[in-house]
Amino acid sequence: MNIHEKYMSRCIELAKKGLGSTYPNPSVGCVIVYDNKIIGEGFTCPYGGNHAEVNAIQSVTEKSQLSESTLYVTLEPCSHFGKTPPCSDLIVEHKIPTVYIGCKDDNELVAGKGIEKLTKAGCQVQVGVLEPECKEQHKRFFTFQNKKRPYIILKWAQSKDGFIAPSEALRKDKKPVWITNKKSRQLVHKWRAQEHAILVGTNTVLQDNPSLTTRDWEGNSPIRVIIDRTLKISENYSVYNNQAKTIIITEKEGETKENLCYETIDFSKPIAQQICTVLFHHQIVSLIVEGGAKTLQTFINENSWDEARKFIGELEFNEGVNAPIIKGEISSEEKILTDLLHYINND
Repeated sequence: MNIHEKYMSRCIELAKKGLGSTYPNPSVGCVIVYDNKIIGEGFTCPYGGNHAEVNAIQSVTEKSQLSESTLYVTLEPCSHFGKTPPCSDLIVEHKIPTVYIGCKDDNELVAGKGIEKLTKAGCQVQVGVLEPECKEQHKRFFTFQNKKRPYIILKWAQSKDGFIAPSEALRKDKKPVWITNKKSRQLVHKWRAQEHAILVGTNTVLQDNPSLTTRDWEGNSPIRVIIDRTLKISENYSVYNNQAKTIIITEKEGETKENLCYETIDFSKPIAQQICTVLFHHQIVSLIVEGGAKTLQTFINENSWDEARKFIGELEFNEGVNAPIIKGEISSEEKILTDLLHYINND
């Protein structure tokens, strides 16, 4: 790893700190180097706040050093006015002479314009330092921009003998039947805090009465998206509490209230694709689909997914609801105490 990759690697680590809080903006990381030392760092604030470059520049104590410094950033600096002024203008204003960029921004409002503005102002700009790693960091943002839908993660837990849930005979009440251990469940709450929205189907709500929040991890709870074709779920269920914004996907009209809205789709047509369109219009950048089996299989069959995360626990049910059938190579696996976690990419 050369020195430029070292500093960009630090940018990526900083960018991870903002994941889950910056949507619909990407979480970007930035460092500023003077005389071979980092003198400023920053990552993107929650939506409407400062971008990474602004925070990094503001963190520099001796502003006079900026004119002899090098700035590293995971994503091309913006060149347009949004909630905040253009970052490229601020870089030019402080006469930062050299800028290393991980990857270009696909947003049509930027798309090379930030690089062009810096170059015209006399900055030396180099693009592509740790580019694959930076694109991985910003995969949600790029999917949203290029495919006009959220980045979609499928997640489920299955028993050792291949069931996602036990049969009705084994259920005693409307509570989740835990297949995985506590550490795995905590990891799932961490994932929820990183994603913009979470989706489940009607049966999952009726059977488990989940809250779909991040109660076991510090961070924002995702927007809840519930498929409820005929509005079977009463407002007594936890998904109707006011702890997070909730979107109901249905074929019936519902009364929109604070933190609650209804979106109608045609259930005779591809469902996952229509949901993706709805969520794109809501500016939802990423989605984690947690079930149930029918809902997960719908996204798989319509090829509307980017990665899957499959837990395999130690329990055996002998009978129940079969786990989803998915094709794809296991990119990696992880042992979490007694559970096995498979990561699968949709290449």
